[in-house]
Order: sequence, then structure tokens, then C-alpha cells
Amino acid sequence: MIEGELSDPRIAFCYVSEVVLNPGGKSAQVYVAVDSAVPDIAKAEEETVAGLEAAKGFIRFEIKERMGVRHVPELVFFADRSGRFQARIDELMTRSRKRQKAKASSGA
Repeated sequence: MIEGELSDPRIAFCYVSEVVLNPGGKSAQVYVAVDSAVPDIAKAEEETVAGLEAAKGFIRFEIKERMGVRHVPELVFFADRSGRFQARIDELMTRSRKRQKAKASSGA
């Protein structure tokens, strides 16, 4: 639905990475990961969340219609940055391993 049916230009290429339904089912936190190929990812995340918040009524209506349920939880959208953080940690760990190998081979 996000990719094909929402025409808000603020919404970047993204996907839902996680949905956390609160106890009682009255609300849900929706985490959205934005494609990291975007030049200014922080701005893209902010605009995407704003666009999704603006389309919240339509999204809830469509979920209700498609799933055939009486109640759809209130949705709150958040940018999921965990993938970016994981990539950065992996990069730093790789650099550290390379330095340790270089020190070990030059010191031996």
C-alpha cells in the first residue's frame, strides 16, 4: 500500500520493518525503514514519517476494508534506523579487525 497507493511526494521508497501492537490493541507503533540510497536520509525519514502521518486515516480505512475487521488500532509512525546503525557498527568492526591484523603481521 505504501509503495503503490500513496501519492504523497514526501514518502520515500520505504518498507514497514516492524509493527508493535500495544496491549489491548488500541494503538500500534509502525516502524518504517527508508531506502539508504537517498542522498539526505535524515530528511527523507522525517518527510516520510510526516507523509505517512498525513495519510493515516486512509491507511486505517484500507486496513479495515481489506482485513474485514471492526477495529483498526490507532497508528503511530516512526523511522526505523536500526539497519543504518547495524551497517555502521559492521563497518567499524571490519576496520578494527583490519587494524588488528595489520598490527599482528607487522609486529610478528
